[in-house]
Amino acid sequence: MEEEKKECCGNKRKERPAQEYRDLIHRLNRIEGQIRGIKGMVEEDRYCTDILVQVAAVNAALNGFNKKLLENHIKTCVVNDIRDGKDGTIEELLETLRKLMK
Repeated sequence: MEEEKKECCGNKRKERPAQEYRDLIHRLNRIEGQIRGIKGMVEEDRYCTDILVQVAAVNAALNGFNKKLLENHIKTCVVNDIRDGKDGTIEELLETLRKLMK
């Protein structure tokens, strides 16, 4: 069940459904592999343009991860908080979006 738990120091946590967890971890594992590949390219003295193309691919993968995480957040945390009358969630979401759009 999707729950938000309070921890010490006001940190929030979310228990994710198994499928959501697997999807996010799978995406992160792919990104981690791409980063290791870029490091290997630098160590092998590969041509700058080839490395830059791979960096662009990692940026796109990170953007995809962010979009999926934000979608899940809105569909679960934000919707549930609004239903529970927690109006501060809207301001929190807006602040998050401002940070993402820098």
